[in-house]
Amino acid sequence: MTDSIDKRKAQHIELVLNEKVTGDNISTGLEKYRFLHNALPEIDFDEITLDTPFLGKKLRTPFLVSSMTGGAAMAETINRNLAIAAEERGWAFALGSTRALIEHEKYRESFQIRKYAPTIPIIANLGAVQFNYGFGVDQCKQIMEMTEADMLVLHLNSIQEIVQQEGDRNFKDLLGKIEQVCTQLDVPVGAKEVGFGIDGTIAKKLTDVGISFIDVAGAGGTSWSQVEKLRSNEKIKKIAAEAFSSWGIPTAECIVSVSEAIDQPIIASGGIKNGLEAAKAIALGSDMVGFARSILKEATESPEDLIEVFEIRELELQMAMFGVGAATVGELKGTDRIK
Repeated sequence: MTDSIDKRKAQHIELVLNEKVTGDNISTGLEKYRFLHNALPEIDFDEITLDTPFLGKKLRTPFLVSSMTGGAAMAETINRNLAIAAEERGWAFALGSTRALIEHEKYRESFQIRKYAPTIPIIANLGAVQFNYGFGVDQCKQIMEMTEADMLVLHLNSIQEIVQQEGDRNFKDLLGKIEQVCTQLDVPVGAKEVGFGIDGTIAKKLTDVGISFIDVAGAGGTSWSQVEKLRSNEKIKKIAAEAFSSWGIPTAECIVSVSEAIDQPIIASGGIKNGLEAAKAIALGSDMVGFARSILKEATESPEDLIEVFEIRELELQMAMFGVGAATVGELKGTDRIK
């Protein structure tokens, strides 16, 4: 079992780096929105601040390294580089699925990155479906202790699990088990998709049972049905996965729907490529913005390469804020200059 998890994680990294893993005929939807340029912003660019509060934590930016990996040899290098860069630039950091952390000691260090990132928020991550396969509150507490994380996010990946050769398909009665975890953990617990999106109706169900934040993880970026299709040796699943290459709720639609339904913080992720798109996501209602595949290549190389990319994303966001006359992230979120 553990060897299969190691192999799967390594294959995921390789495929996302080197193959076409985006969906067909679907986008984030952010391209449909444009900012109305403000020719007289009446602010000093050098006074623009990206400071962002998030569930009691203070961040220097509204950016997040979205959940990517852990539990494989290459994952240790990737997570170390990401943690060093995130600490340097003040980004939050979300780990990949920590199931492997509990099930085996091998590559455990790939999840233990607090020594590289002593001050930023770290978000541990677990598939909610594991609550139907032996995991519970005790395992979640172990994960929090071993990762020294500040929060836990539960990922919802139903379509991926069906295509995945080793997939866990029983998503029955999870809401009550999610509520139990929210009630018994003494840290904020969030929920996220993995690239097919969360809408307002589902977000409301989740927050009603105690979920503290929603990462919409919408469509338009990596499609995990397509990743698993490339991994699969099962002809039936490979063919069926093709029908889902355009499946999901575009990220922009998720943000709008969820922001209308809940008052809890929203993270926008799913195919967001640059700071201008991040600015649109914030203006549409998100509080934080996550990047994943768009920074994975640099994550395999060095912290310095990542820091440069992080600086570019931050400058792009500041330029968009200057362009609409928003001196703070809060002002950007409240702007009426997006159409």
